[in-house]
Amino acid sequence: MRVYVPLTLPALAEAHATGELAGGPFVAYAVTPALREWYLSDDIEELEYAALNRAALASLRLLAADPQAPRRRVVVAVDVADRVVGTDPDRGLDPEALGEVRVAGVVPLAKAASVHVDAADAEADVAAAADALPAADGGDDDARFVVDGAEDHELLWFATQEIPNLVGRAD
Repeated sequence: MRVYVPLTLPALAEAHATGELAGGPFVAYAVTPALREWYLSDDIEELEYAALNRAALASLRLLAADPQAPRRRVVVAVDVADRVVGTDPDRGLDPEALGEVRVAGVVPLAKAASVHVDAADAEADVAAAADALPAADGGDDDARFVVDGAEDHELLWFATQEIPNLVGRAD
């Protein structure tokens, strides 16, 4: 199963240094039955794009919690065995949890298929969105507009061989 793991650049650097994405269980996003029902599409590419965008929002939340991290969303697409992926049945149709899965165990970074990162020109909008998240979560429409501004930036696709350059550790 392909899952999308939300990270920050420092977390990606740590994964690169250790060779592991995270020790489980950890949250990722995937094409779940609830996401399929919400998105109303049978096109797997569209559904995977929706899961990627859910992970990008989760990455934004990680940035809001880490003011020292560079203001660029990071998502790692990784293939894992179906048996290590589970969903929380109590959160299945919760709009905040659409596509959310829990991955058990350690996932080697070598299992990553690709990395998706904001371009440098998105940093100002991503920073503003991270700052606006608490107000947006509280129902502030103006703050929600700011958060949506970050979502207007497409994440760039990188091959896993480019991770050292992304984290400033060219090998």
